[in-house]
Amino acid sequence: MEDVSDPPFRAVCKDNGAHLMYTEFISSEGLIRDAIKSKRKLDIFDYEKPVGIQIFGGDEDSMSLAAKIVDTTNPDLLDINFGCPVKKVVSKGAGAGVLKDLPLMVRLTEAVVKSTSLPVTVKTRLGWDENSKNIEEVAERLQDVGIKALAIHGRTRTQMYKGSADWELIGKVKENPRIKIPIFGNGDIDSPQKAVEYKNKYGVDGIMIGRAAIGYPWIFKEITHYVKTGEILPPPTIEERVEVCKKHLLKSFDWKGPVVGINEMRRHYTNYLKGMPNIKEYRSKLVTLKEPEEILEVLDEIVKHYSGYEFEKTPIELINYHEKCPV
Repeated sequence: MEDVSDPPFRAVCKDNGAHLMYTEFISSEGLIRDAIKSKRKLDIFDYEKPVGIQIFGGDEDSMSLAAKIVDTTNPDLLDINFGCPVKKVVSKGAGAGVLKDLPLMVRLTEAVVKSTSLPVTVKTRLGWDENSKNIEEVAERLQDVGIKALAIHGRTRTQMYKGSADWELIGKVKENPRIKIPIFGNGDIDSPQKAVEYKNKYGVDGIMIGRAAIGYPWIFKEITHYVKTGEILPPPTIEERVEVCKKHLLKSFDWKGPVVGINEMRRHYTNYLKGMPNIKEYRSKLVTLKEPEEILEVLDEIVKHYSGYEFEKTPIELINYHEKCPV
C-alpha cells in the first residue's frame, strides 16, 4: 500500500470503521539515513489509534536501528513487511525477497523484537513460489522468536496479485496446534459476505483489507454492520462519496502541501467515482486543476449533476496496482 495508506487515506478509513491500521511500509535503510520521505511516513495521529508502523529491510543492524527509531514515535505496534512483491524491494533482499531465506527472516524478526518495547507483528505471503509454500514453518519459527500476530496474504511472491488467494493454507496455519498467536487472513476480500464467510470458514482471528479500501473506505463499516446484523448496507450515495473524497483531498493538501497533495490525490478520483456514467469529463477536470477551491467546485458540480443516482451493490473491484511490475 505504498503511496496509498498515508495519513489522509487512513483518516477516511478510520472515519468509516477501520479497527486497526498500518502506515505505508518504511525503509529501514531510509530511516537510519534520516531520509525525509521515510521519516515523514512515521507521522501518526491520536485519532488513528490503534495504529501500527510497518518497516521493511534485509539487514539485521538496519532493522534493529529502525525499530528503535519507530519506538520513539509511540505507535501501538511495529509491523515487519515480508510480503511486498515489488521488484525494487525484492531485489534488495527485502519484503517478499526474504521468503527465499527463512533463517534470515528469523534473524531479522528476532533483531526487531529485541530492539523495541512494542508488540511486533509480521505481514507475509505463503512462500516465494508454488514449490516453496513454507508458511506453516514460517509461522512457528516467527512465533518462537516473539512476534505477537501474523498476517498472511494468500499468494506467493511469483503470483503477485494474479489468480485467487489460497485461504486453505492460511486456515492450516490457524489450525496448527503449535500456533498460539492471532492469525489474520488477507487476499481478495471484496464484500462483507466474503469477509464473514472466510473468517468463519478458515477460523482466522481477523481479516486484513488492502486493495478493497482504495476509493471505498466504506468497506470497513459495511463488514462491521454485516457481522452485527446480517444486513447489507446500501452503497454510499454520491453525496457521501464526494464528502469523503473532499476530506481526503483537504487532508492531503494539509499534510503534503499544495503541490504534492493535489498531484497525489489525482490517482484517487477514479476510484471514488467508479461506476458512474459519463464521468470522464468531470474526472478530466479533477486531474488537471491545480487549486483546491476549483477542485471542490467540480466535486460540488458532480453532486448536483448526479443527485439521486442509484449505485448498484456489487463486489468491489480489486485494483492490481503492481500489474506492470515485472517478476
